[in-house]
Amino acid sequence: MMDNREEGFSMQDRCVSPEHAAAPLKGRFAPSPTGRMHAGNVFSALVAWLTAKSTGGTIVLRIEDLDKERSKACFIDDVQRDFEKLGLYWDEGPYFQHDRDEAYAAAFEELRRRDLIYPCFCTRADLHAASAPHHGEKLVYPGTCRGLDEEQRVTRSASRTPAQRLVVSDETVSFVDGIQGRYEQNLARDCGDFLVRRSDGAFAYQLAVVVDDAEQGVTSVVRGVDLLCSTPQQMYLQSLLGLGHPAYAHVPLMVAEHDRRLSKRDKDAALDVLLERFGDPRSLIGHIAGITGLAPTCEPAAPEELLDVFDPATLPSTLVDLEQVDWR
Repeated sequence: MMDNREEGFSMQDRCVSPEHAAAPLKGRFAPSPTGRMHAGNVFSALVAWLTAKSTGGTIVLRIEDLDKERSKACFIDDVQRDFEKLGLYWDEGPYFQHDRDEAYAAAFEELRRRDLIYPCFCTRADLHAASAPHHGEKLVYPGTCRGLDEEQRVTRSASRTPAQRLVVSDETVSFVDGIQGRYEQNLARDCGDFLVRRSDGAFAYQLAVVVDDAEQGVTSVVRGVDLLCSTPQQMYLQSLLGLGHPAYAHVPLMVAEHDRRLSKRDKDAALDVLLERFGDPRSLIGHIAGITGLAPTCEPAAPEELLDVFDPATLPSTLVDLEQVDWR
């Protein structure tokens, strides 16, 4: 649940958590190289850059290429050129997830040593049949394979390679998001035991991103609100592994017709198209800043020119409807 109208809710709460308030923030760009960036990706990256730089902090570039089938080398090159073209420069990186298996395996083995991981043989169809969607976003895993005994696990392993799930406790994780306000999730009721390794052997996003953020010193995570419901699971993993919690801020999604979220696959508001339409990066950055509340007008601006007016409290917490936006 979210509530950004909580009594006593200060702007300092919205910007950073108390543990990070006194120090420069270290943010990150973490694109997946599965297509060209769209307007929503640019908006998230711009807020991440402004959040860190407004505190005198730094930015890490991490290429999240866990999905080896969908990640393409051409998009890795494109995303770096796109950031540079927009004036969104990073201070460290690029780091890549595809060569980080050793670090992920160490965290995975630590959890398994503590008997917090078990094999799951459920297919996608099984999960949809047995689970109920929570808040329209994720299916809640009902614990189907948690109680299997060793004999059952051996028998099922003969016909299907299992994924690996993390046991969650019946507890509520809550935090104050820098944009969305207070958010909480009961792990057992709202999520269920979640994947930390897929059946093909690839480590799951939740585990990888926690290990990467810790090792790369990230203290500020700014991303789309579609990932808000993943944050309590990542915080739970951080606690289990003895890692600190970054400050989180989840920006509203930009949507097309009928509240359909933008996607790289559909080439929605694709960056190359937008740059051609606006003519230059400053005009595009200024327009995105204006329509999202980052700036009072849509006048052309480079990211550093927005630092003087940047105020997270002006950001909307709800969808930005591109159908209502003049992109001319």
